[in-house]
Amino acid sequence: MTRTRRTLSVGGALLALSAVSGCGIRATTVPVDVGAAPSRVSCDTPAQPTGQSGVQGFRATVELVCGAQLVGVERVVPVPEKRPLRDPVALVVQALLEVLEKTPSGEERDAGFTTGVPTGLTAGAARPGDPAGTVRLSRKPEDLPPVALSQIVCTLAGSEAVSAGPGPVVLGGPDADPPRAWECTDAVRSRPESVPTLGEIVRPTPS
Repeated sequence: MTRTRRTLSVGGALLALSAVSGCGIRATTVPVDVGAAPSRVSCDTPAQPTGQSGVQGFRATVELVCGAQLVGVERVVPVPEKRPLRDPVALVVQALLEVLEKTPSGEERDAGFTTGVPTGLTAGAARPGDPAGTVRLSRKPEDLPPVALSQIVCTLAGSEAVSAGPGPVVLGGPDADPPRAWECTDAVRSRPESVPTLGEIVRPTPS
């Protein structure tokens, strides 16, 4: 997907905002296999709370941890703040990060949902010379806790506004180091704590 088409896709995601009632999560129809080890977690999503109507945002599937695996759940992602000259893809990524870092509610925790994404993580635009679609984080991806990186990679890989389709997500840190490609595989989803320490370095294709 070209940068122009990607921008249009992101623009569509931001324009298709709706006033959504409630702010809970609803699990997608993903079977949870917690393996042979005994587990008391249900991974059942509590009913969405009533009230708080008029919240503007877009629906997205984010990856939380339950039963030692990643489980996709639907959330209403608040409209990201528009800032001058801010990259539209980075805006969507920032909004998703802010949702991922929030501690699940008490009911959600009782059902087994947790998150490992640290607070304060921010997204920025690609640096000059980065491959198209690169997102720069305020911390090096390889320095993040493995579970947090798995959650971020799989959430972004499933977002049409961020990912051009099936394939790796290209992430970089705040410095000049080249970005790396990270994939959301079945192995990552089933064992998010064992995501490879380093992704594949991606360099721009010579013109």
